[in-house]
Amino acid sequence: MRVTVGMIVESIAAGRSFQDLLTDFPYPEEQDVREARAFAASLAQGREVRLAS
Repeated sequence: MRVTVGMIVESIAAGRSFQDLLTDFPYPEEQDVREARAFAASLAQGREVRLAS
Protein backbone atom coordinates (compact mmCIF):
# COMPACT_ATOMS: atom_id res chain seq x y z
CA MET A 1 0.00 0.00 0.00
CA ARG A 2 1.30 3.41 -0.89
CA VAL A 3 0.97 6.13 1.75
CA THR A 4 1.56 9.64 0.48
CA VAL A 5 2.75 12.74 2.31
CA GLY A 6 -0.69 14.19 1.60
CA MET A 7 -2.43 11.31 3.35
CA ILE A 8 -0.24 11.75 6.42
CA VAL A 9 -0.66 15.54 6.55
CA GLU A 10 -4.41 15.25 5.99
CA SER A 11 -4.66 12.81 8.90
CA ILE A 12 -2.70 15.19 11.14
CA ALA A 13 -5.01 18.05 10.12
CA ALA A 14 -7.99 15.88 11.03
CA GLY A 15 -6.63 15.54 14.56
CA ARG A 16 -5.08 12.08 14.38
CA SER A 17 -2.26 11.56 16.85
CA PHE A 18 1.21 10.35 15.93
CA GLN A 19 0.38 6.92 17.35
CA ASP A 20 -2.90 6.89 15.42
CA LEU A 21 -0.97 7.43 12.19
CA LEU A 22 1.28 4.48 12.89
CA THR A 23 -1.80 2.35 13.57
CA ASP A 24 -3.81 3.68 10.60
CA PHE A 25 -0.95 3.17 8.17
CA PRO A 26 0.91 -0.01 9.16
CA TYR A 27 3.62 0.16 6.48
CA PRO A 28 5.37 3.47 7.23
CA GLU A 29 7.64 3.57 10.24
CA GLU A 30 7.97 6.37 12.76
CA GLN A 31 10.82 8.03 10.86
CA ASP A 32 8.76 7.97 7.64
CA VAL A 33 5.96 9.93 9.34
CA ARG A 34 8.46 12.43 10.76
CA GLU A 35 10.01 12.95 7.33
CA ALA A 36 6.59 13.43 5.73
CA ARG A 37 5.78 16.15 8.26
CA ALA A 38 9.15 17.82 7.66
CA PHE A 39 8.66 17.71 3.89
CA ALA A 40 5.19 19.26 4.18
CA ALA A 41 6.57 21.99 6.45
CA SER A 42 9.35 22.77 3.98
CA LEU A 43 6.78 23.22 1.21
CA ALA A 44 4.88 25.72 3.33
CA GLN A 45 7.95 27.84 4.15
CA GLY A 46 7.75 31.34 2.77
CA ARG A 47 4.07 31.07 1.90
CA GLU A 48 1.46 33.18 3.58
CA VAL A 49 -1.66 31.25 4.50
CA ARG A 50 -4.67 33.04 5.93
CA LEU A 51 -6.13 31.21 8.89
CA ALA A 52 -9.76 31.32 9.91
CA SER A 53 -10.31 33.81 12.71
